[in-house]
Amino acid sequence: MAQSQTAKPKPAERSGPEALRDRILEAALPHVPFDGWGRKALLQGAKDIGLGADEVARVFSGSAVEMIEHHSRMADRKMTAALAEMELPSMKMRNRIRTAIQIRLEQNARDREAVQRALAVLALSHNAVAGARLLYKTVDAIWYAAGDTATDFSFYSKRGLLAGVYSSTLLYWLNDNSEGFADTLAFLDRRIDNVMNMPRFSGRLKAVTDAVPNPFRIVRGLGRRRRRHFGPGVSRS
Repeated sequence: MAQSQTAKPKPAERSGPEALRDRILEAALPHVPFDGWGRKALLQGAKDIGLGADEVARVFSGSAVEMIEHHSRMADRKMTAALAEMELPSMKMRNRIRTAIQIRLEQNARDREAVQRALAVLALSHNAVAGARLLYKTVDAIWYAAGDTATDFSFYSKRGLLAGVYSSTLLYWLNDNSEGFADTLAFLDRRIDNVMNMPRFSGRLKAVTDAVPNPFRIVRGLGRRRRRHFGPGVSRS
């Protein structure tokens, strides 16, 4: 992947409770395959970096979904930061999307078992909304980093199509033992090719989605209502 030759602004350093959340969660990830997503993994991770239960309690409730949500948002930030260092505008759109997904997977390769456990938690019916919200945030971050500025119907159709590509690729990646995840990248290329061949169906797709509630529109609306009711700090890490 070509690196940017022009200096670009880096994301602001996180500080205070948010930086502490990042540190503890990153230290906890190696323990998740053994202890699951929960307080036990957090305490083990905190211990590894010289912190105690008080620091953990200050920034985490110990909920599995809370931890998974923070991890997903943290992964989105890291992916976006890496993409900001690259010359994405010089790439074709399909390559921008491929690069974004590849980077996100590579950045989480060390923690594949933790990701697999996270998907199992989000697959539970009472966590369906949280899972959809996190998927929406990830595909939205990918499209935004790729330079998408759509505000019409295509805003949702693009995210819906990418959600299918990303989700299926993620599941394939979890069981891929090929060197450098070559099989996953080949699978991703096929999925993107399938989507790129679908524009002729856009009119039919719009007619269907006009009649059926769009899940990403609903998720986006939920986020807005949460911010209006609770304030901007609730839905952001």
